[in-house]
Amino acid sequence: MQGGISVAEAPHGALIHHYTIDDNGLIRSANLVIATGHNNLAMNRGVLQVAQHFIKDTQITDGMLNRIEAVIRAFDPCLSCSTHALGEMPLHVQVRNIDGAIVDERSRS
Repeated sequence: MQGGISVAEAPHGALIHHYTIDDNGLIRSANLVIATGHNNLAMNRGVLQVAQHFIKDTQITDGMLNRIEAVIRAFDPCLSCSTHALGEMPLHVQVRNIDGAIVDERSRS
């Protein structure tokens, strides 16, 4: 078996690919770390900031859904490239109280 690792810089972060191939040239394993994984913390913090600013009386608004979509598109290059039309990215958002019970929920597909 042979293997190879590649790291390439992309507009939204590094792409890391690690492959193992057998003697016939068939891929036996692949490990891909894409920018979404690297940017996960920043994306989560952005969504938290949107929630803190937009949630009033536990209600989810259309404006909040649009802002969440904008945050995700800013940090996730896969979604940014694959879905170009604003407002058409599927979302499912829940607001939970301190006990974990759902107090508001909105979906957009």
